[in-house]
Amino acid sequence: MLRDAWLIASKDLRVEWSSKVLTGQVLPFGVLVLILFGFGISPDRRVVEAPERAVLEQVAPGLFWMAVLLSALLALGRSFAIESVDGNLDALKLTGLDPAGIFLGKGLAVWLELVALEVVLGAGAFLLYGAPLGHPGLLAVTVAATTTSVAAAGTLYAALASGLRVRDTLVPLLVLPVLAPVLLGATLATEAALFGPAGDGWPWAGFLGAFALLYLGAGILSFGPLLEET
Repeated sequence: MLRDAWLIASKDLRVEWSSKVLTGQVLPFGVLVLILFGFGISPDRRVVEAPERAVLEQVAPGLFWMAVLLSALLALGRSFAIESVDGNLDALKLTGLDPAGIFLGKGLAVWLELVALEVVLGAGAFLLYGAPLGHPGLLAVTVAATTTSVAAAGTLYAALASGLRVRDTLVPLLVLPVLAPVLLGATLATEAALFGPAGDGWPWAGFLGAFALLYLGAGILSFGPLLEET
């Protein structure tokens, strides 16, 4: 399963490297979303409870994860769009690869793309919003768990919609409601990592880890029958 996962992940990453979709479309989209969020909130506004802190700085965690999630929709749609060309999906079924390995491989490719996206958007958020970094360990765990949840759930629902003509509009409708609790937990854990005591964020990091394991388990168990139906 792990060998098959690496084969699929390396194949998807090579396709993305040659097409430059991540660097030419997904990254610019995420940066534009961050900039537009910054325009939508006046940088001169101050938090009532903490006048020394700007509102834009306070809401930076939520804006960052919204930008990541919206950008992830492009990467997720791309993940199975490349399999819909010239009967590639049918050929993939005939390879004899472990369906769980296919799921993990596609999820791993999306995970690595999202990590690269988050590094760029994180740097942009610190530059544009001026957010401090109080607890880097908590932030790293939060990013890893949240990215795993997004990649696993997104890969599963992207596969579900891959055989439909309306997949481009259906994937956001399927993925966004499922990831709403993850967005909430990631925002609160990131707020604790940036501003508050780390103890306030670790329970939310555990919450995110539980969701990541849940989505991974659901994908491993259900991807085989799902692949046969698409």
